[in-house]
Amino acid sequence: MDWEQEREQVLNQAKCVVVKVGSAVLTSGLGVDLTVIKNLTHQLAQLHDRGTQVVLVSSGAVAAGRTVLKTCCEIKGVPDKQAAAAVGQGRLMHFYNEEFTANGKLSAQVLLTRDDLKDRNRLLNARNTFASLLAWRAIPIVNANDTVATAELAFTDNDNLASLLLNVVNADLYINLTSAKGVYTSNPDGDSNAKPIEVIEDIQSLDLEAMCGGKTTVGTGGMLSKLTAAGRAAQLGVPTLIISGLQKDAIVRAFSGEKMGTWVCPDSKKVSSRKYWLAYHSDPEGSVIVDAGAEKALVERGKSLLPAGIIRVDGVFGQGALVRVVSEDDVVIGMGLTNYASGDLKKVLRKHSDELEAIMGASCYTEAIHRDNLLMDAVV
Repeated sequence: MDWEQEREQVLNQAKCVVVKVGSAVLTSGLGVDLTVIKNLTHQLAQLHDRGTQVVLVSSGAVAAGRTVLKTCCEIKGVPDKQAAAAVGQGRLMHFYNEEFTANGKLSAQVLLTRDDLKDRNRLLNARNTFASLLAWRAIPIVNANDTVATAELAFTDNDNLASLLLNVVNADLYINLTSAKGVYTSNPDGDSNAKPIEVIEDIQSLDLEAMCGGKTTVGTGGMLSKLTAAGRAAQLGVPTLIISGLQKDAIVRAFSGEKMGTWVCPDSKKVSSRKYWLAYHSDPEGSVIVDAGAEKALVERGKSLLPAGIIRVDGVFGQGALVRVVSEDDVVIGMGLTNYASGDLKKVLRKHSDELEAIMGASCYTEAIHRDNLLMDAVV
């Protein structure tokens, strides 16, 4: 089928939808815009009435806190922002609860750090919690736990968080609400010739950095982070709809068949949930640079990465760490879990398999990164 038929089918049949809304949509110069929240919750309630499970990923806690504190406190640095999130999160949830209740819907708050999705046991707990909430026909409202998250535990932004949640709740569709009307050929803020893009059929082939530029004034993301999240969703087999959260009833209109925003098609070949998790659950701790022969074996023949194909190791990391796999011309071609710590990997790089035991002992690994622990074409 073509992309328009695919879009119609997904919008008609989606059983679970993750909707992300950012601070640039939710807030104005006066703080949280209650008109936007009222319209958003009303739309999600209508979507929910169709029998669709809805998970809302909402930014806005820090912005809501700033609004309350700006008359009495100066907010500087990470601790102040985390404190502002603590002030704002309760207010933000109060607004959502009031509006969802008015629409006859049960809502629930879920605050996450990256560690909650990195640790397999906690990931399972999170998956089970979401399953129960959705079975109860509740609408989970998810945000990063900005009050306690350190740099190591924080998500880069809520676009990243939403892309990881797709895997947790087995979503069929990802809707990203932005302050723009969709994706453009270049940044419309600086290019008057920028044109809207109706569909992105192969997001992995695009130079996202060249298309995007700048951030919104109140959020941490921008169109680049939204397209990065869409690229990851595409690998999972989940399409993305990027539409304006400021246009009245945009979600309802899209589900009614109106052509709005930008549709990002899923990849034709879906990656496994496990590989998706291992590639994106945390930031890479280092890089291994491979020669042309190893790159060809990985990309074209689906092989594991052997020490003989590694020409350099960058960074300090332990065994089992997530690392980038980088070509000689400095292109990230994959992400994987290494069988060797960085120090040991430097001892065995360029060494053939029959040389490894003499260097590392009988318990050495033949593969530096096994194919089962490697995701090619990772969206980074």
